[in-house]
Amino acid sequence: VQLQASGGGLVQAGGSLRLSCVASGRTFSSLAMGWFRQAPGKEREFVAAISWSGGSTYYADSVKGRFTISRDNAKNTVYLQMNSLKPEDTAVYYCAARGGLGLFIGVADYDYWGQGTQVTVSS
Repeated sequence: VQLQASGGGLVQAGGSLRLSCVASGRTFSSLAMGWFRQAPGKEREFVAAISWSGGSTYYADSVKGRFTISRDNAKNTVYLQMNSLKPEDTAVYYCAARGGLGLFIGVADYDYWGQGTQVTVSS
């Protein structure tokens, strides 16, 4: 599975961005998907996850109510809509994929990773 993330950029605090991640190489609807982020000097952390059907989602407490994960299986794409951005959201954002049912929140749970896209939120 190959994953290509895009949509990062520089935004002021309170602004919005939408990240996209396009998957190829395997039937997209068979994949559970997740978004993670890594700030300089910190470990990669979970942000959001979505089940293969899109019927179930799960969020880190730090982004709950501000971020929304969604997917379009017809377009082989998962999205992360980020609203009310804060400077502490600044990080490289990675999409990840794995087969199987359910939701997965651990870095070690995922088999495939995209290259990352930088999100910078200025105060």
